[in-house]
Amino acid sequence: MEQYKNDTEQEEQDSPKEDKPSSLMEKIQQLGQTNVPQLSNDSKIHCLTIVGQIEGHLALPPQNKTTKYEHLIPQLVAIEQNPKIEGLLVVLNTVGGDVEAGLAISEMLASLSKPTVSIVLGGGHSIGVPIAVSCDYSFIAETATMTIHPVRLTGLVIGVPQTFEYLDKMQERVVNFVTKHSKITEETFKDLMFAKGNLTRDIGTNVIGKDAVKYGLMDEVGALGQAIKKLNELMELQKEAEGGIIQ
Repeated sequence: MEQYKNDTEQEEQDSPKEDKPSSLMEKIQQLGQTNVPQLSNDSKIHCLTIVGQIEGHLALPPQNKTTKYEHLIPQLVAIEQNPKIEGLLVVLNTVGGDVEAGLAISEMLASLSKPTVSIVLGGGHSIGVPIAVSCDYSFIAETATMTIHPVRLTGLVIGVPQTFEYLDKMQERVVNFVTKHSKITEETFKDLMFAKGNLTRDIGTNVIGKDAVKYGLMDEVGALGQAIKKLNELMELQKEAEGGIIQ
């Protein structure tokens, strides 16, 4: 019996461990990426992807492609704390989603002490707009679009003045954040938000690539190459600034 036990232990030691592949698959399933910030040792830049619909306090149907804000917030905290990560690249292709969850992500991105650059690929619609402008520098692909429209609720709504006042205040939060973190004026942003006839049977504007830069919403038309180059420049500037403070 003792001999059998020893042989079994030896076989377990000799056999390859399955922990790494299973752990890797779990990260992909849970977070949509292979490296979480704590383990990102191969690069000074961490890439954060925001795709599909931003899921907030309510769970969306399983067939929806979602980005869960409760997954992003711990990652952003880890990015801020990890000294090996010197810059953050945020890649967006989102239809929008929960307003408060989107604003929470935007506020955390804006408050990071490390350089941040965002790229809008495909689309950065609705509450994706504040997320896109929250970074230090923002790019939009030439073919990408951004939909700007008033805040709306789906489902049962209590038709009382307080409900409309709440919606108005929520909308002001979005407007104030976007105008504070981009070059667009409040007047221009509201004109785009309330424009009639641009979107089919709706109120709002669909802004494409160069127009987003023309309005001052995004900083530059470009994609991955330009974004990485700009992020490296910002990282070097921060190093020089920190070196000057230390001296």
